[in-house]
Amino acid sequence: MNFERIREIIVKELRQSFREPRTRALMFIPPIIQFLVFGFVVNLDVERSKLAWYDQDNSPASRELRASFESSEYFIVTNTPSNPAELQDLMDRESVHSGVVVPPGFAEDLARGRSTRIQMLVEGTNSNTASILVNYASDIVRTYSSGRMVDLITQKRMARGGQIAKMQAPGIDLQQRVWFNPELKSRNYFIPGVAVNIITIVTLMLTAMAIVREKEIGTMEQLMVTPIKPIELMLGKTLPFAVVGLFDLTLIVILGILVFRIPFAGNAFLLLGASILFLFTTLGVGILISTVSNTQQQANLSTFFFFQPAFMLSGFAFPIRSMPEPVQWLTMVNPLRYFVEICRGVFLKGSGFDVLWPQFAALAVFGFCIITFSALRFHKRLD
Repeated sequence: MNFERIREIIVKELRQSFREPRTRALMFIPPIIQFLVFGFVVNLDVERSKLAWYDQDNSPASRELRASFESSEYFIVTNTPSNPAELQDLMDRESVHSGVVVPPGFAEDLARGRSTRIQMLVEGTNSNTASILVNYASDIVRTYSSGRMVDLITQKRMARGGQIAKMQAPGIDLQQRVWFNPELKSRNYFIPGVAVNIITIVTLMLTAMAIVREKEIGTMEQLMVTPIKPIELMLGKTLPFAVVGLFDLTLIVILGILVFRIPFAGNAFLLLGASILFLFTTLGVGILISTVSNTQQQANLSTFFFFQPAFMLSGFAFPIRSMPEPVQWLTMVNPLRYFVEICRGVFLKGSGFDVLWPQFAALAVFGFCIITFSALRFHKRLD
């Protein structure tokens, strides 16, 4: 193997890639677009949701409950309908996302220590948002109910002259502690996965197109009659885009930390090592695509054919545990799944190699098998 020839191919490839506007755009525009979309646009958090408050009791207790909703960061009361038809119309027109109905006698039941109910109506077109709103409302009502119970017991103590001073509010005090993402921000969950998508699409597409481009413009035959060996040509074609992929990954990590304050609790060198292992897979698939494509259009379609299913089965947007069991087994042969798990483990959990070694082992096996098969096929096509 002649490293001087490999260096010359790398220099040639970089010059050609930066000179061609389409290739230059693929290197940097997709990472920036994905970063902006998932950082600013894709947000599953629910804040300041519009709430209709239908109060049939109009008592200090019901107004206090309303104040509990309004003081939270999750709800804002925008409408106070006076009858059920008006509330239904607001829901039908999607003027509000949810509505609360306080029944008559609400305050009286609380004062007498009796159980009472309020009704919450939620626009359930988006099931994720609806479930989040219900959980937020349940927490607010639970907190309000506990406070009212304490007030009732205090009043009874005073009425009986302290005879029940040892009496305590019944129930269970649930103390919650969220690990790894205490604020439950969805962008903390998504942006580490964006790094996986970026390094995948950039290295996969650019590698395939770089080799196919030589076929299209007729220079592959010229390269084949030179002293360059197939392995030297393959390395010269893939290494530049491996560097570009690592650069884009580093850019996204830095921007995620500085712009969106994404926590980075782990070791950067561990993430770099995982990225290099993952590159064997993406570069290998890119080489494989180039051997079955004769035009850049065919290479683009083949790239999409691989990337889209791999993306859907990676656990990036849809939890794997929620998929049917046969599909869960299918995700085990998807290298993107393991790299997503590593990125989130390093970013959010600060996991080390002692925890992530199964994912590293899977990436190493997939990378070695794919790059070996692709190299053999590439060598055979050149011969």
